[in-house]
Amino acid sequence: MSSLKADFAELLERIKAGREFGHASFEPIYYLVFSPEQIIEVKRQMPAWTAKLKNDGWNVNIFSIASEINKILEVAPLRKIWLRADSKAPLQWEKTNKALANALSNGALQKKLECMLESLDNDSRNILLITDIEALHPYMRIGSIESQLQGKFNIPTIFFYPGTRTGKTRLKFLGFYPEDGNYRSVHVGG
Repeated sequence: MSSLKADFAELLERIKAGREFGHASFEPIYYLVFSPEQIIEVKRQMPAWTAKLKNDGWNVNIFSIASEINKILEVAPLRKIWLRADSKAPLQWEKTNKALANALSNGALQKKLECMLESLDNDSRNILLITDIEALHPYMRIGSIESQLQGKFNIPTIFFYPGTRTGKTRLKFLGFYPEDGNYRSVHVGG
């Protein structure tokens, strides 16, 4: 298994190369792929990585999937109904997860990410870190959001992806979902 620090250093080199060459149809989307067992270590490294990016001249912006999901669910129109149903049958996880997945599959999370990308588009020094992707389980996978935002990634965007790499473009979310090859990004690690 490769070192997280070495993988992050390689990722930075790839970002620099992408910026210098400016491929015509290239969207600057990068995945740092790491074992799900390393989720806590990635969170521990995040302040150092953020500082490194800032020292390299980047304006670092963070989009936490977990925080955004929480914001969406806090204002969901059915929230009171969910809470009542949950208090009556707290162990009905399948029903709960289905209701929450429905609330997230309406495009709200995708729209929040799209708005952030648009707000950062005006400065080439901006970089976006997308963290806490594991919070999408069991509702959805990040590939579905990424594919819907094709053409919107104009600044380097790093997805911190807990999973395994099964080929050059194929990933297994959390290491147990079926592999998915619908990513248009550069993958490092995994």
